[in-house]
Amino acid sequence: MADTQPTEPGPNAAAPLSGLAMKRRGPVAVWLGLPIITLGIYQLVWYYKIHKELNEHDRRQDLSPAGSTLVLLFLSWTLIAPLISFHNTGKAIANAQRAAGLQVTCSPAASTWLAFVFGINVWYMQRELNRVTEAYPGAAPGTQVPLAA
Repeated sequence: MADTQPTEPGPNAAAPLSGLAMKRRGPVAVWLGLPIITLGIYQLVWYYKIHKELNEHDRRQDLSPAGSTLVLLFLSWTLIAPLISFHNTGKAIANAQRAAGLQVTCSPAASTWLAFVFGINVWYMQRELNRVTEAYPGAAPGTQVPLAA
């Protein structure tokens, strides 16, 4: 006769998804203020930070914060590589909005082509990221938050 012992849930058991809350930043400060003060260095720091936060928010995304930043640093002269990176960042932001249970408003195409309009794509991407942070009112950056999808 077989033993009827309670079994523990396996690794495929449905567990609620969670990630870490992201930091809310001022879109104008990120786009214009801090890059002017730091002679453009802050934009690279910001780009690294948002990729790291997107990774921590939804671990299902496989982003390389260092790789994305190095593309801007060393391959910006090619023009094509940064545009592809901006497009992929727009996709990652859209996925973060989806994971937060929001209607997706971030357009990868806008994240790419707004780079040609005074670099306003940085403002646009940060504004869209702030929508994700607003989905978790009161959550401090780096704290656990539930994911919807």
